[in-house]
Amino acid sequence: MHIREIDGYLHRLGIGPEEWPSAPTAEALRDLHLRHLRTVPFENLSIHLGEEIVLEEDRLVDKVVGARRGGFCYELNGAFAALLGGLGFEVTLLAARVHGGAGRLGIPYDHLALRVRTADGAQWLADVGFGAHSHYPLAFTDKGEQKDPGGVFRIVEAGPDLDVVLNGRPQYRLEVRPRELGDFVAGAWWHSTSPRSHFVQSLVCSKVTEDGGRITLSGRSFKVTGADGAREERELGTDEEVLTVYRERFGIELHHVPTVRNPRSDS
Repeated sequence: MHIREIDGYLHRLGIGPEEWPSAPTAEALRDLHLRHLRTVPFENLSIHLGEEIVLEEDRLVDKVVGARRGGFCYELNGAFAALLGGLGFEVTLLAARVHGGAGRLGIPYDHLALRVRTADGAQWLADVGFGAHSHYPLAFTDKGEQKDPGGVFRIVEAGPDLDVVLNGRPQYRLEVRPRELGDFVAGAWWHSTSPRSHFVQSLVCSKVTEDGGRITLSGRSFKVTGADGAREERELGTDEEVLTVYRERFGIELHHVPTVRNPRSDS
């Protein structure tokens, strides 16, 4: 990334020139990770707005910075990897398969996560694209419990791979082989087109709040979850209410309310 692009990205995260990380340290990574989760929403609106999803670094950064939008895992972690690389971190893209019910795993290249090496040689699992997940990077080689505002995490061996576990439940199975952004094109295509993909079946826009809670807009249902787990939910009646929440709570300016292109069928 060029300096101007890095400056624009950091500005998007609320970081001015005087606050730029002076080195690719673990402390800087933690700050960037949390700011990203608080600022850039996890959302699948492009699928339902008919917008093309292009897994190219410049297009992903432009969506996050220029269009002030969010995205899902490939987009968010793809853009974040570009920023981290521009700031001097050593970043490796990793593929994962999300755990489903009854021990099932999702498709290959189901999820994109990042292994990040900091200046002291430590390795971290950074993931700003999984929705409700860790607020801070996880120590990649630590097999014990890692307490985080998002819950208690563990990274455990699963054959040649690793399972990322939250509060005792496996979240995704992570491969350790390095990947490239283009490797995830088929996965992104499946998630944005297949009737079996939950991203195709429903709308979501979500981000972490300053107090450690979360706000989520699913269609017209707006949920506010506190850091203590307390939840408030209300239905938004008018299109203007929906657009106002997108604009004021998520920083997303839309001209019309997106609707689900392929709603889930119970038949």
